Amino acid sequence: MTHLQSLTPWKHAHRFHLAGAGAEHRTIAVVALTGTVMVVEIIAGILTHSMALLADGWHMSTHMAALAIAVVAYRIARRREDDRRYTFGTGKVGVLGGYTSAVFLALIAVLMAGESIHRFVSPKVIEFDWAIRVAVLGLVVNLVSAAILGQRPHRHENGHGHAPHHDHNLKAAYLHVLADALTSMTAIVALVTGKYMGWAWMDPLMGIVGASVICVWAYGLLRDTSRILLDRQPDGSLTARIHELIEADSDTRIADLHVWQVGSGNLAAIISLVTDEPKPPQHYRRLVSGIAALAHVTIEVNPCE
Repeated sequence: MTHLQSLTPWKHAHRFHLAGAGAEHRTIAVVALTGTVMVVEIIAGILTHSMALLADGWHMSTHMAALAIAVVAYRIARRREDDRRYTFGTGKVGVLGGYTSAVFLALIAVLMAGESIHRFVSPKVIEFDWAIRVAVLGLVVNLVSAAILGQRPHRHENGHGHAPHHDHNLKAAYLHVLADALTSMTAIVALVTGKYMGWAWMDPLMGIVGASVICVWAYGLLRDTSRILLDRQPDGSLTARIHELIEADSDTRIADLHVWQVGSGNLAAIISLVTDEPKPPQHYRRLVSGIAALAHVTIEVNPCE
């Protein structure tokens, strides 16, 4: 047995990325659909002077960017999954992309709000008939996109032992198109009320509503992704559970504990413990094996002197 072969049982992969080739293909299809309608809505919004339609187009552009980032995350994570230069794998590629997308979203929201306020001061004549048709088209495409992303994956799509509900990348993309569908509905309401009730102010108002939705979403994404990128500890109940399982063994006490996210639904932990009766690291690793989210556990055993 060679030296490399003797280490094989102790080696393990760091494939903490997002699973599912089928999910990647569905996301690509939705990117194509969303991109086409986005261009149509933005051009139509400019030509018809509809701020609500223009806001919906820009809103759709932000979601298309997020969907494109999701596709890039799938590909980079898959192609670099065995690259040992990434210490804990490529699970944070999607998180970094999400953070970048959130910054972009915040900028778009500010521009949309500014343009909507300008339209309140200097209103323009809106071509309601064309604007309504395009808004309805956007709503239909968003609903179709949601149906595509909401398909249940086949078993062979799960890959690497990940369950479908752990693919937060796909879940985020699904929520994006649902939110976009809601924005399309607000644009339709603004245009219909503007045409039949003369409420022209509804159009820029819906632009501000759309900007507010994007801003809230951007803030939430910035908050969630920054916590992961900065390796913030997960909720206290998990760390308390680790303490409970380890310290129930004889006189063992945890001296230092680090837990952080390394991928979608995957956590890593470094546990430094002190005990009068040291046992092999495998023993303590088995104690926490029931916590499914712990995909990578390092144990440091210190005899109590």
